[in-house]
Amino acid sequence: MMNAHMQQQALEQQLMHAAEVMEEQVDAEMKKMNELDEDDIEAIRQRRLKAMQRSHAAKQEFIAKGHGGYDELPSEKDFFDKIKDCKRAVVHFYRPTTLRCEIFDKHLAILAPKHVETRFVKLNAEKCPFLCERLSIRVIPTLLLIVDGKTQEKVVGFDQLGGHDDFSTDMLEWRLGVSKAINYRGDINNPPEDKRAPARNPLHANRRIKQADDFDTDEELFGDE
Repeated sequence: MMNAHMQQQALEQQLMHAAEVMEEQVDAEMKKMNELDEDDIEAIRQRRLKAMQRSHAAKQEFIAKGHGGYDELPSEKDFFDKIKDCKRAVVHFYRPTTLRCEIFDKHLAILAPKHVETRFVKLNAEKCPFLCERLSIRVIPTLLLIVDGKTQEKVVGFDQLGGHDDFSTDMLEWRLGVSKAINYRGDINNPPEDKRAPARNPLHANRRIKQADDFDTDEELFGDE
């Protein structure tokens, strides 16, 4: 009984100490803010303004290059011409007769304007046999994720998205973020909840996300065309 009482007292003391430390930190921050003069505040405002201007300029530059939409590329030549100058791209290899490709279409059309830092396009696999052979595209639909001119990874079918057709746009967004194909703003270590099939969740299940080496990728796309 005495030990339990002593443990309770020790716990209360630890909590009190933690609260005091936190209060001191808050007081220090408030003191720092109070000591700022008008010049300091103006300097902070100018830095934030310049950061916003740089962000806006970068966004406009991306849009000028065709980012912000989800477009179909007519041919292999268009792929090399359009993607060559893109730092990041998501390329959907589809086939008109494969209905599941429309599921990717729906989600990618939502993500494209949200992530203008990345180019989102689709390519009819039947019209680009050379490219499919070179990149080992064997399953439709497949998403090719390009980062810095190299094929970073592939998302083949829906296995990495829960293993069913009803995965959410948030799940696909998280998966693209894992590969750094987009600027993901959420917690990369905690994928969105998959209410239908939580056991198939890529990070919660004993299923490894396939890396570039699994597909003979990580190729220089624009070296020897």
